[in-house]
Amino acid sequence: MAGAAAAACLLTAASLAGCGDSGGAASTGTSTTGGRTDVKVKLGVVYDIGGRGDKSFNDGVASGVDAVKRDLGITAKELSPNSGGTDREELLRLLADTGYNPIICVGFLFEDPVGKLAAAYPKTRFAIIDDDTVKAPNVTGLVFSEEQASYLVGAAAALKSKTGRIGLVAGVQTPPQEKFQAGYAAGARKVRPGIKIDVTYLTQPPDFSGFSSPDKAREAAKGMYDGGADIVFHAAGASGRGVFQAATAAGRWAVGVDGDQYQTVDPAARPHVLTSATKNLDVAVSAFVKDFADGRPQSGSVRFGLAQDGVGYATSGGFITDIAPRLEALKKQIIAGQITVPTTP
Repeated sequence: MAGAAAAACLLTAASLAGCGDSGGAASTGTSTTGGRTDVKVKLGVVYDIGGRGDKSFNDGVASGVDAVKRDLGITAKELSPNSGGTDREELLRLLADTGYNPIICVGFLFEDPVGKLAAAYPKTRFAIIDDDTVKAPNVTGLVFSEEQASYLVGAAAALKSKTGRIGLVAGVQTPPQEKFQAGYAAGARKVRPGIKIDVTYLTQPPDFSGFSSPDKAREAAKGMYDGGADIVFHAAGASGRGVFQAATAAGRWAVGVDGDQYQTVDPAARPHVLTSATKNLDVAVSAFVKDFADGRPQSGSVRFGLAQDGVGYATSGGFITDIAPRLEALKKQIIAGQITVPTTP
């Protein structure tokens, strides 16, 4: 996609030199070395709970992993934590002890394990997707402006709703998840101030099963549809499958997350996927690994937003063609700084 080259360009340096204007990822990090060194890549990946096959967050990362395996001719060791996520640190140690470098950690819950291990393995490069709080020279934070994508699908939902009531089913109530809620509500109310918005978080910390509980998501979405909502956005990882099931059963709309879920849901659900808030995880993964291979790994924070093609909204199915001009106008205003999207509800 168009954003891949731009993201890769800026991920290799701390400045915009050689990348044009704002087409690359917004970076506050520093490049470790200069010049191509063709570093040996032995890629390790630890996914979030659920691993490959969730048709959402993890699969977005897996797409990037597959791309670099193909493009660089490398292999990768891919692991997934247990259902409670209690073995994250153990899995990272396993990879680091057996020489895997770099190691990609999928999800903000790797903050503590990586914070502990970065100093113990100073020659190992860690990347955390969705967290940039670990300050260490061998750690890269790959973060996204999810609130911007959520703003646009919130506007789409409000514009397409016939009942004046929409919903959000989110996985676990944490600050990263609240970004989805904040953007969704702000976008909806921008275009339709009187819109009613139902919000349900499936679980509260320390229970993170909300990301892998489609039955809970199905019941939550069903309750919203029964209560008059005609469009429900999910930000719940693998649990989102339940929202699509509820939308199909009710004959209503659902909005996907993290990728173009129209392309990955069961065929019966496709007529009910209005749009998706996309998060181009493959762009970030590919850029990070290729920079490592070039001997230019960057530490610090690298952000992917609308301006960098890191987030956006999907148009598959053609269900939002009629409102696309309004969504594009909002997108341009966000990129230009004329609209500031909130990150907290």
